[in-house]
Amino acid sequence: MQAKTLALSSYLDGVEAVEPTLAARDRALMRQIEATMARFRDALGRRAPATEVTATAAEITGLFDRAESVLQTSHTDTTTAFLGSFTILLREGLEALLIVVGMIAFLRKAERPEVLPYVHAGWLGALLAGVLTWGVATHLVDISGANREVTEGLSALFAAAVLLSVGIWMHQKSLAGRWQQYLHAKMSAALTRRSALFLFTLAFVAVYREVFETILFFIAMWSEQASGAILGGLLTGALVLAGVAYWMLRMSKRLPIGQFFSASSLLIAVLAVVLVGKGIAALQEAGWVAQALVAAPRIEWLGVYPSWQSLLSQLAVAVIAVIGFLFNMRSSPVSARTTKD
Repeated sequence: MQAKTLALSSYLDGVEAVEPTLAARDRALMRQIEATMARFRDALGRRAPATEVTATAAEITGLFDRAESVLQTSHTDTTTAFLGSFTILLREGLEALLIVVGMIAFLRKAERPEVLPYVHAGWLGALLAGVLTWGVATHLVDISGANREVTEGLSALFAAAVLLSVGIWMHQKSLAGRWQQYLHAKMSAALTRRSALFLFTLAFVAVYREVFETILFFIAMWSEQASGAILGGLLTGALVLAGVAYWMLRMSKRLPIGQFFSASSLLIAVLAVVLVGKGIAALQEAGWVAQALVAAPRIEWLGVYPSWQSLLSQLAVAVIAVIGFLFNMRSSPVSARTTKD
């Protein structure tokens, strides 16, 4: 057990700190190190034969030697630094953007502009908290890999649970009919102050989770030589995200409200599946959840990781979403009649 704990600590506090830099220079090698170290921890956890453990440890040592060579002999040119910075921000920011823009579009469709300040306060507060995190991580304390993964994992699971319930609810309303009358009659009761605080919390958690990870990535990859390229990639990524947000809000205005809720519910359900996969994977890396490896691809942007726990959790969320959607469709005639009455 102690050997597995030490193996986990060596990955979280030794390897993850250099992952952004190594990914910018040799992403395939970084992925190979991640997979092999996960396999090593799995072998320790199931008390595999000593020969298997020793062979995997030797493989890791060889990968470390390769990584050290790459990090020492390769120079990070401006193009690599720019692309690394740009892709990190775009990758981490897109999920949060989809959630926040979806909330804003929903409130506009519902004709509830007075609740929008809560959403804006949520994501702006998350950005300010991110700046505070940067200061703490840079000047005061060293945030450990385990704490980082726990924060990411728990916030991802919270957001997934919220999105799943919201997605099923929105799908139900997309089938009810007579939308404008429903909104004027029901939204005043539905969007109370408590609901507004709930939207604030969701916006804060969704954005802070991504900001937290992004800041730690940038701290790890920062170098004075490539600072201009890194800042350029950061600015370009922010402009692209702003453009995507503008486009999404314009598109949402053109959709009839029933179609908007239907499309949004499907997108939200997919995001819930993605986030639960990422949340379980993060808690596995922190040692909070067991990890049983399986021969499956690793697709990070979909939250797909090669472990039974992660894949089964995603399957469970997908099944719950499908059951909820099917139930909504079966009960929609009743809902429609109730709305008309």
